[in-house]
Amino acid sequence: MAENSGNEVVRDVAKWEWSQLWKTEDWWAIWLGVVILLVGMAIFLPNPPEGLKEKIAKANTTMEQEAARAPFKTIEWYKASDSKGKHKASGSDIGKKIKSFTNKPHGWKANPLDSFMMSESAAAAKKAKAEEKYEQAKAKEAEALSAANTAQGAAAATNFSDESLNKEARASISKWRDANYKAGKAKGKTKVKGYNQIWSLIGLMIVMAIFFGIGLQVMGKSFGQFVVGFAFVFLIAVLAYFAAGQGTMKQYGIGYAAWAILFGLIISNTVGTPKWVMPAVQTEYYIKTGLVLLGAEILFGKILSIGIPGIFVAWVVTPIVLVTTFWFGQKVIKIPSPTLNMTISADMSVCGVSAAIATAAACRAKKEELTLAVGLSLVFTSIMMIVMPAFIKAVGMPEVLGGAWMGGTIDATGAVAAAGAFLGEKALYTAATVKMIQNVLIGVIAFSVAVYWCARYECDPGQKVQAIEIWYRFPKFVIGFIVASIIFSLMYASMGSDVGYAMLDHGVLRGFSRLFRGWFFCLAFASIGLATDFRELKDYFKGGKPLILYVCGQSFNLVLTLTMAYIMFYLVFPEITARI
Repeated sequence: MAENSGNEVVRDVAKWEWSQLWKTEDWWAIWLGVVILLVGMAIFLPNPPEGLKEKIAKANTTMEQEAARAPFKTIEWYKASDSKGKHKASGSDIGKKIKSFTNKPHGWKANPLDSFMMSESAAAAKKAKAEEKYEQAKAKEAEALSAANTAQGAAAATNFSDESLNKEARASISKWRDANYKAGKAKGKTKVKGYNQIWSLIGLMIVMAIFFGIGLQVMGKSFGQFVVGFAFVFLIAVLAYFAAGQGTMKQYGIGYAAWAILFGLIISNTVGTPKWVMPAVQTEYYIKTGLVLLGAEILFGKILSIGIPGIFVAWVVTPIVLVTTFWFGQKVIKIPSPTLNMTISADMSVCGVSAAIATAAACRAKKEELTLAVGLSLVFTSIMMIVMPAFIKAVGMPEVLGGAWMGGTIDATGAVAAAGAFLGEKALYTAATVKMIQNVLIGVIAFSVAVYWCARYECDPGQKVQAIEIWYRFPKFVIGFIVASIIFSLMYASMGSDVGYAMLDHGVLRGFSRLFRGWFFCLAFASIGLATDFRELKDYFKGGKPLILYVCGQSFNLVLTLTMAYIMFYLVFPEITARI
């Protein structure tokens, strides 16, 4: 009898465990992320650009010949490399339709309506202005190319044996590359057409409401109530993109995340968030799904392309800063809440909001603590993405060093790319790659925090932490993040970097999953604002301890990252730096 009773208990536990696969938010985030990635693969992988492999092979042959001819990347090498980048799966007709359907509100300067609709006549006038600027940028590029050809020709005349001429050629080619990058951006702005985005936004809202609503229905919540409230949350997300698209806001780096939280906060702390909206205020549901999609973008082939220096900057500095900042908060500042301390430390040291969400789930931080950590991150990210590139230029810091420094310290991936682009192509590449390497740590940090919290804060004295407790605490969506990263990295490697770039990076990912990921994150930030009451946060600001923690931790991060980047890129592995 007792034996049968025990067996029933075991069966009940097993049943309960398996039910989590379709009854919990973390697992649904994984399944929804998988659906998006599978649909993206079904759309893009069977339809590669015409003659893709042949064109890539031709470009690679030229690049190999040029690499054997000169001790630096020649003009011909870069032109061949650029030709490969023009072949993207996202450039197909269906890719363009997907981008149009999922597109956020357009950028605007003086007329707010330009964000949602533009007549053909207005588009023609805007196109004419953009073409004029493009012609100016193209003229500067042609001038820089002429100077680069002259310098390269002088170096070639000595069979590249004169190092001073080689150095001059490298400098001239670098200037041409910067001019080429600016001309490319200017050309992109000439592709202006009339549009009315209102209907596509409504269609996107309906699709995403059904997409997330199905999961909530299975989890035992009301599909109808969610859909009704979702319209309001989606509207806040649209307004956030609208505000971030204004020219001045773009210039100062005030992105959609800050606006989404701000608009939500204004509503929740004035008239109050309506009760009928609350079923759709699903912060973690949205962002966890987005983080699974982010995992697919962490490609190990790209990580290895920048080599050991980037890995040292991201994987050695980050844990040191995290542990030191947490210790500083507990022992020196004496922050009352360890969960707040850990969430801020991870937010600041790893990669901003994504790390904060994963870490908060691992240590079970309160939603108010997560909101505070995210708010601090967004404020300092906006400041750093403007101040850091300006400082780097002012002191004449090399692009690669500046890029590595920003990639390891600026929290948000988008802000890192924007700051890197301000300095130049090399800085953009280095900054974005270092940040991508750092993003890998999201899963590692979440697991480590789960283990530490079980052992340090939730076990009775003398009791050992049980493996099952770690499993219960571990945020399951991180499994999706890690598995997606591994699978897409293997796919990328099997295809080869060039085909992978065209079909995965600029097809399934940038052409599909990343478009949805941006919306999911924006919905999450809007939900954070709508669910936050300043009265619940006031106790955390006593003595300004969270702000002191962030400032001190980020200051330590800035110094240590710059030191490590200089040592790795310029003292230990200068040959890798020379190839960037």
